[in-house]
Amino acid sequence: MSPSRLALLLAACAALSCERGDTVRRPYDNNDLQLVTSYTAKDFCSCVFVMEMSEDYCRRWTAASPAVATVRVDYQEHTVQTAAALLWGEKARFVNAREGCVLE
Repeated sequence: MSPSRLALLLAACAALSCERGDTVRRPYDNNDLQLVTSYTAKDFCSCVFVMEMSEDYCRRWTAASPAVATVRVDYQEHTVQTAAALLWGEKARFVNAREGCVLE
């Protein structure tokens, strides 16, 4: 790698690692299962309620490898709940067509 590309890469890494004091933080312990359940809940909710696709299609669209998250859709409440390894889970709720789904 050329010195100029290395310097550019280091500058980009430094810029990305700068901490902003005005951000809202959720507890995160570098846990992949927490990420899988969060992304799966929100993406599955968007697939079912925003894009109006079938559950079967959405299961394929949101498939993670390895498949650790289970998904439960509540059509009356417009929510999607995910779980992984009995300890991690997330719930996404459909707000409306403009705002889509949000994590609760």
